[in-house]
Amino acid sequence: MNTIMRYTAAFAVLLLTAVSAQAKNIDLSTVPSRATVQLTIYNSEDLTLVRETRVVSFKKGVNPLQFSWANTLIDPTSVELRFITNADKLEVADTTFPHDKPQMLYWNVQSAIDGDATVEITYFTSGISWRADYVGVASADETRMKLENFVRVINNSGEDYEDAQVRLVVGTINLVEKIAALAQVPMSEVGRMDADQFKATRRSAARQMMQRVPAAPAPAMAGAVSEMVEEKQVIKEGLSEYFIYTIDGTETIPNGWSKRMRSFEALDVPFKVQYRYRPMEYGDRLVRMYILTNDEKSKLGTTPMPDGIVRIFRDNGRDGLSFLAAQQTKYIPIGDKIEVNLGEDPEVIFELIKLRVSRGNIWMQINGMNVFKQIGGPAEIEVNSNVAGWDEHAVFTQRIRNYTAKQIEVEVRRSYDGHVTYRSTIPGIKLFDFRTVEFTTTVDAGKRVDLLHEVVTSQGRNAKQNNVTLQKADVNP
Repeated sequence: MNTIMRYTAAFAVLLLTAVSAQAKNIDLSTVPSRATVQLTIYNSEDLTLVRETRVVSFKKGVNPLQFSWANTLIDPTSVELRFITNADKLEVADTTFPHDKPQMLYWNVQSAIDGDATVEITYFTSGISWRADYVGVASADETRMKLENFVRVINNSGEDYEDAQVRLVVGTINLVEKIAALAQVPMSEVGRMDADQFKATRRSAARQMMQRVPAAPAPAMAGAVSEMVEEKQVIKEGLSEYFIYTIDGTETIPNGWSKRMRSFEALDVPFKVQYRYRPMEYGDRLVRMYILTNDEKSKLGTTPMPDGIVRIFRDNGRDGLSFLAAQQTKYIPIGDKIEVNLGEDPEVIFELIKLRVSRGNIWMQINGMNVFKQIGGPAEIEVNSNVAGWDEHAVFTQRIRNYTAKQIEVEVRRSYDGHVTYRSTIPGIKLFDFRTVEFTTTVDAGKRVDLLHEVVTSQGRNAKQNNVTLQKADVNP
C-alpha cells in the first residue's frame, strides 16, 4: 500500500466527498470498490488499456472525485472519466491537478440528481505483459492430439487488479500508420512530430484500436461483475492485422505476481506427421514434423492463436508421456498451420548420393576474340582458345529408407543457384519458387526408395538466367 487513500488498488482510487468543491482538506465519506475491470494488453508497445467501472453515490450540486496514480506506471495524461448511467444528469465541470499533490487529480462533477450512477475510468499503464504456451499430447498412434493453451499475465505495473477480465492484442498494430492518419501527415513525417503531439496522437490511436468492445452494462449492484461481451473478429487495417483475444472468466492479478490462465482446450485434434528435407530451413538432415491446422475442421480455427511456446508430448502406451519437442511459434491466423519440428528420426534415413558428373555443350573463344565455336570433344580444342561456356551435368539419387512400422510421407525442397535445368521422372514435382524444387512422396513401412534426378547447371556464356527450369525425363537419368 503506497498511499493512505488506497482502497484495494494503488492507483485509481475513486473517492467521493460530502462537501463542496471549494474545500481543500476534507474527510473522505465514500470509497467505492470496482464493479468491473478489464485489461487489454499489447505486448509489442508495453501498453495496457485499463477500463474500470465503479458505482458512485452523487448528491445534487458539485461532487469532487479524486484519482491517484502514486507509485504506479499509469500515464496520467491518458486518464478519462465517462458516465455510463445518468449521463444526461452528470457533467465534469473541471479537472484540477493540485500543485502540492503531483500524483493526483480532482474531477468536479456537477450532478442534477441525488442517487447512484456507474462511472467508467480508462487509462494506459505500462508494466503488464503476457506470454502464451501450448501443451499438446499426441495419441500413441500419432493421429489425434489433445491441445491446451495457457496465457500467463505478468503484472509489474505497481497496481493490483482484482477480478479482472483479460484481453490480449494478438498480431500487429501499426501505430505509426494510425498516428499518421489521425494527424493527417505522411507516415514519413510521424517521427518529426513534436513530443507532446506525438504522445497525444499515439495515445488516441492506441485507444481507438484497442477499445473494440462496447462499454460494460451497468452492474445491478456495487461490487457485481458484469459480463463484457464482444464479437470475435480479425481486424485488418492497412498494414495492421490483429485480433483482440478475450480470456474466459476473471482473475485477480496482484502487483509483482503472475497468473496462468487456461485459454482453451481442444480434444481429438487431427494432425499430420511429415518428414522434411529442407536444407535452407533445417540444415542438411531429414526432420520429423507434427503439422496442425488452425481451422474448424481440426476443432480449432475460431480465433487466431497467440504467439508462444508449443510443448509436445506423446502417450507412450504405458500410462505415461514421452517429451518430444518444445518450439517457439509465431501468431497463427485462422487457416494457417502450426508446424513443430521434432528433429531427426533414427528409423528413417535420407541420403543424397551423387552418381556421376559430366560436361557438355562446351564453347570455346578463339584467339581472345568474340568468335565462339561449339566442340564435341578434346580433339576439337584449338591452340590459343579458351573455354567460354559449358553445361555441368550431375546425376543424383535421393535414397529414403523407412525402418518404421507404418507408411511415411516425405517432402523434399531444395534450392539451386544459377541457370539450372532439373530433369527427373519424379511424380508431382513442382517449383516452390523460381529457384526451388519441391515434391512429396511416400515410403512404405520397411521399404527403400531411390528418386533419381539430373541437375544441369549452365556455366560461363551458356548461363542466360538465374532460375530453375523443370524438364520431364523420358527415363531415369
